Parts: sequence; C-alpha cells; structure tokens
Amino acid sequence: MSASIQTLASSSEFVQFSVQNGLLLISLNRPKALNALDLDMAKAIAEQLTDLEHNPAIVAVMIEGLGGRAFCSGGDVRAVAVANGQGDGQFGKDFFWHEYRMNQLISRLTKPYIALCDGITMGGGIGLSVHGSLRVVSERLSLAMPETAIGLFPDVGSGYFLSRAPGQSGLYLALSGERFGAGDALYLGFAQAVVASADFAELKG
Repeated sequence: MSASIQTLASSSEFVQFSVQNGLLLISLNRPKALNALDLDMAKAIAEQLTDLEHNPAIVAVMIEGLGGRAFCSGGDVRAVAVANGQGDGQFGKDFFWHEYRMNQLISRLTKPYIALCDGITMGGGIGLSVHGSLRVVSERLSLAMPETAIGLFPDVGSGYFLSRAPGQSGLYLALSGERFGAGDALYLGFAQAVVASADFAELKG
C-alpha cells in the first residue's frame, strides 16, 4: 500500500508542494496566467529546493503545470513592466535575482529532478525544466524562447542549452522565438522522452 500524500505549506498561492513515497511534487497552479512564474513562486520553489538537498526523506523531485494548457509560459515580465512604469525598478531586480537563483539551485541538485512539460513551455518555463536531470514532454508541447520579441536576451541559463543544440538550431530558436514541438525538443536535446499527455498522471505514481 502506498504512503499517504503529505502536503507542504507554501509561501505562494500559485504553487503547491506534496510528498509521496520520497517524491517531492511541485505543481504550478496559476492556470489563468498559463502558470507564469511570479516572484513569490520563485521564492517558494527555491526554499523547497534548498531544504530538500539534505532531507533524506526526499529522493527525487518532479514538477508539473496544472490547468491543462501549459507547463509554464515564462516569467511574469508583465509585473516587472508594470512596476517599472510606476518607478519601481527594484522589483525587477528582485524578480530576476530570485528566478536565476532558483535556476541555479535546480542545476546543482544532486537528486533527480524531472520536469513534465505538457503544453506551453516558454522562457522561464525552460529555466524551470532544462537545468534538471530529465525532461518528459507531451505531444502538445509548444517550446520557445520568445524574449527577443520584447527586447530581452534569452535568459534563465538558456544560452548554455541553446549553444549546445545541434547545428544552428539553438541560434535560430534564440533569435527567432519560433515555437518547436515534441519531436524538435528531442532533436534539440531538450527532451529525453515523449509521453502522451493522457498518460502523464501515471508518471507521478
């Protein structure tokens, strides 16, 4: 009989944490914004990743996006733009500092980190996934780095991933913001496996 699910407290209303059988499940739950990552979400995820590294009860991490349309559509740059428009430049600095710190923590994890990328996975959503040990994508994947359309360079450490993509595909993705599907994700080296969206629930055990 499987162990019961333990729900962990979160400092963000848009991200949920639960533990079952040694697996920490991170669920992005901001469907109206296509699970766009805000400041509190980045802080909450970073806090959990910091705590679990030395927690023997947790052996792996899995992250998903709820709502049926997106894993994560990126960072909430709209909030940064609004803050800038109100003369608050510090908000943007805080947001990107905590987002990049979260990406760094993912990359340095010694435990398996599995991202379930079903649907829209863009910008900050790539940062939440590509630095982990395994990416599983669905046939509904829409992968892109659209930052250049708003005058921002491809960030969240994507330059490391894109510069290692075969041929000039990484450069094309970075400059064009073009959307790629599941097969392209395998070719790019972003994904290690494609699983039907309907079967994603089984991956969580």
